[in-house]
Amino acid sequence: MSRKMRWLGGLLALFVLSAWSEDQEPSKLGPSDASVVKMGDIVPPRVAQPCKPDRCPFAGQSVTVLAVNSRLIGAPLSELKEEFEAATGARLNIIFMPHEELFANLISDMTNRTGKYDAAIAGAWWLGELVAQDFVIPYDKYYNDPRFPKWDIDEVLPGPRGLLSYGGKKYMVANDHDGQVMYYRRDLFADPGHQAAFKQKYGYALAVPKTWEQFRDVAEYFNGRDLNGDGVPDSGLTMALKPGAQGMFHFMSLSAPFVIGPDNPRLYWFDPKTMKPLIESPGHVQALKVLVDLVQFGPKEMLTWDLGKSWDHFLEGHAALTFSWGDLGALAQQEGSKIKGKIGSAPLPGTHGYYNIAQHKWVKTGQPNLVGNTTGGSWAGVISKYSKAPEATYYLLALMASKEKSQVYAARGWDGIDPGRRFHFLPPNGSGKLDTYLKAGWNEADIRDYLQAYSDNFGNRLQLPYLRIPGAYSYWQALDGHLAEAESGQLSPEAALKAAAVDFEEITLRLGRERQRRAYRVSLGF
Repeated sequence: MSRKMRWLGGLLALFVLSAWSEDQEPSKLGPSDASVVKMGDIVPPRVAQPCKPDRCPFAGQSVTVLAVNSRLIGAPLSELKEEFEAATGARLNIIFMPHEELFANLISDMTNRTGKYDAAIAGAWWLGELVAQDFVIPYDKYYNDPRFPKWDIDEVLPGPRGLLSYGGKKYMVANDHDGQVMYYRRDLFADPGHQAAFKQKYGYALAVPKTWEQFRDVAEYFNGRDLNGDGVPDSGLTMALKPGAQGMFHFMSLSAPFVIGPDNPRLYWFDPKTMKPLIESPGHVQALKVLVDLVQFGPKEMLTWDLGKSWDHFLEGHAALTFSWGDLGALAQQEGSKIKGKIGSAPLPGTHGYYNIAQHKWVKTGQPNLVGNTTGGSWAGVISKYSKAPEATYYLLALMASKEKSQVYAARGWDGIDPGRRFHFLPPNGSGKLDTYLKAGWNEADIRDYLQAYSDNFGNRLQLPYLRIPGAYSYWQALDGHLAEAESGQLSPEAALKAAAVDFEEITLRLGRERQRRAYRVSLGF
């Protein structure tokens, strides 16, 4: 997920933000962004049995993990401490740091080869930099070793599973599974009055949007209506558009079906032969035009909102539509939410055509062109090459990845760990159990919609290519700034993306075109 901002009440904390070696970056924030709901108190079961005093596998060793200074995002690590130490004889040290210091401290430790940190809970876009610098080790040799807690990488759905490996080796131990879906007010869509009025105005039935054109119609229809019964006009949609916050992530997800399609599954960011930026393609431009058009159906203040304010707006019942990470669906179930039992979820809308960059032409599609995404951090553990206790470190990360733990993390939601494995999903999509979510306080209709949406998103054959190369956040930061210029009307979509392309080229030249080209090709699996 992108970075999250510190919570006003301290009830929900900041998800992780990290920085590339050349600059600082914000990432998808977690449940900490929302301030109108409270976290729950569900605790995962113990999995590892205590070792006998003379048979502890890692007695006398110490494992130090670097994580963001959030008591919620850090909750799983803190919960594991006693269990891990009893099972291994090793000591667990958890170092919490402000998000803006996290990546820089990790890189400094690795550059100096001191091995102060054995592991970090990392964002998926870090991996290109960490592997390129030979700073992390793969865990392939540990994965099937019976000495360690068992977890199944094949349980992870195809989209997020691709983020765990790099260059054919396993580096990230599954934990969080980020991606964006659409959220809508199910109660509003089911209202006979709205159904009749919508059909009269637009000539077709009010239904869950399958295309961005339909999404626009629904946003326009509900904008200015009282959606929560307080007598005050509400919004058709809500988005976080503050520069330096979450804007570029939302654009990525929205733009995917305008660029990616059956005949163009990979070309989105750069030409893998030349590293020339593709961000100003006609497909990208059309997507930004759609995004700019949608701005009029949300609060004017939305241009300055971070993720937390946008989430709060939806959780309080002030908007009919939004699209965001899995955290929002889970937060809607917590105390303080006004939309529990009313929040529907679905994959992001698609298009009836996309611009095939390789063929330089628009391609029409009969059915909506839907593209999945793994937008966000998908925060997971990596093992430092300079760890003095790599096996004990993998034991910890594998324990956190175990089915018994992960089922609870995903169901309780407020810890920022989102679903992405088959056992998280209900039959026929997976082996999960409805009761797991009901015990965590979910409304049944809400959870069924939510899990179906994420199963469809992560299982989609077409996926937005994830950028995992050195300097990834520098590119994203440049894009974010120019998106804000278009959203506020300072630049046209064409001019904004042209400026972004110029910045992309400058970053590539600074980091070395050939180095970037090699890393990009590896990240795409070439």
